[in-house]
This record gives sequence, C-alpha cells and structure tokens, in this order.
Amino acid sequence: MPCGIFLYEIDKQFGPNVLAEYYLDKIEVSTDVLKKLNEKHIEKNLLDATTEDNDYRFYSSKIESESNKLKNLYLGFILRENEDLVSLKSLFDKAENNILEKFDPKNKQKAKKMLKETLNSIMSLMEKLKEPTIIQETINEKTKCLLDEGKLQEARELIDLGEKIPGELSELVKDAEEDFHQEDYKKSKKKFLKAAELAESIQEDEIVIFLENKAEKIGCFPDLINEREDIQEDVKDLYKEFDAEQLQIFKKMIDPIQRLIEISNNFEENEIYDFLTSLLKDIKEASRLSSQLSDLDKILNDKIKKL
Repeated sequence: MPCGIFLYEIDKQFGPNVLAEYYLDKIEVSTDVLKKLNEKHIEKNLLDATTEDNDYRFYSSKIESESNKLKNLYLGFILRENEDLVSLKSLFDKAENNILEKFDPKNKQKAKKMLKETLNSIMSLMEKLKEPTIIQETINEKTKCLLDEGKLQEARELIDLGEKIPGELSELVKDAEEDFHQEDYKKSKKKFLKAAELAESIQEDEIVIFLENKAEKIGCFPDLINEREDIQEDVKDLYKEFDAEQLQIFKKMIDPIQRLIEISNNFEENEIYDFLTSLLKDIKEASRLSSQLSDLDKILNDKIKKL
C-alpha cells in the first residue's frame, strides 16, 4: 500500500515544486527524487515516471486538466519496495478526479486534507480486497438500508450473496495476483475481470472500476512485450545496414529506442531503462555528427567533381 502522497507542479523555468504532501512513514519526497521525476516527465516526455530512493519507490503521473490553474500538475505516491504499482496505477483516475474536484492552490491545509482523504480511500479499497469481512460489513449496512426502505426481496438476495461472494472475490483476486507475478498476463486479466463481475453482483462499484482498470492495464502487457521484441529486431536490422553512405541510419533509430524506453518504464525495468537512455544519448550524438558528415559529403562531392 502507498505510504505517502504528494502533489507538485513543474515550472519550465524553475523546475518541480511541491504544493501539498501527506506521509504515513517517516519519509518525504526529496529534492533529488523530484529532480529525477522531472527529468523523466519533461526531458524524456513520459506521462508516468518512477524512481527509487533507499527502500522506497516514487511514482508520479501528470494530471490531465483543461483548467489553466491545474496545468503542469503531477500527483505522486510513495511505495515501499516490491509493492504493487499496477494496482496504484489502476486507482490513479479516482485520485485524479478527487484532486480536480477539490484542489485549491491557495489553501495548503485544505490541500493536505484532500491528499489524506485520497490516500485513506485508496488504502481502504485495497484493504477490502484482502479482508472479506470488511466487504461483508459493507453488505450488512446496504442490507439494513434496503430493509428500512421496504425492499425485502433485494435485501434477501444481497444477504445470500454476502455469505459467499466476499470470500470468493478475495481468493480470485489473490489467484489473479499470483498469475500476474508469474507473468501469465492473459490468465491474470481473465481472473480480474471475473472478480469484477463478482464485485458488481454485490454492488461494490468502486471495486468493480478498480478491477476492470487493472485487468485492462495487465491485458496490454503481452502486446507491449511483442512490440518491444519487434522493435529490438528492427533496430538490429537497421544497424546491420550501416555503412559510410548511410549516415542517416542513426536518425531512424531514435524513435524506436525512445519507444523501448517508454516500454521499459512501464515495466519498471530500471537497469534496462538506464541502459536505453544511455544508448539513446549516444545515438542522438551519432545522428548529429552523421548529419554534419552528410552535409560535408555533399560539399566534397561537388568539389571533387570539379577537381
């Protein structure tokens, strides 16, 4: 579960600036962490960014807003090492909507309270999925409301479902998580969608949205893996074609390498990300130099013809 949340802006001239923050652990987002996130968001043009510091991971994503006062805002979370980032990403829309609705840049105390409520809401939802008894308590409350409203048939149906669905839901989510960690993404997606159907049957709308979002994100992984393999082969083939007369080949390699960076960022493959970032820097430099050589080659070619 996340142990901290922070809201910050990135000014093109002055860089990142924290506007509000709330932490459960004795940890906070440092200037160095903000600098790394800023580099990924601005220099690498990534919507999602992650970095590590000590035993914590920091994740942030740009808040999409048409309002001028909310432009250039980023929402960040702090997680303990090895915690599930895909779940957090699946809840980002919920957190984002809460901020777009309630954030007041002139009231820091209100902003901190809003972040606390957002973090508590996320933790409550995750706790529900781990503890069937919490869902059963929620069902009992809904049943009482139905009885008070005189909806006896609906109350009976909900009581029957409440006896078995919470436990089944919790077990199915655990199985889906295990499949995910085993990299069986198709099976994991299928189980998360089945779990969403169970949650819908007991009117747990927030859980339904969360599970459907997570299934959608996991479902993209096989395509991303295939795309990465195809791009890697394309880059290798391009490099095999290199000779002195094909200096523009480095320019062709920039976009596919950039896409590999985005994919490795999505999988949080930090070592691969660093390697690809270094490779991209070298390729861009080679592209710049090759462009100069290409221009010079044209001049030399004209002069040699006149020699």
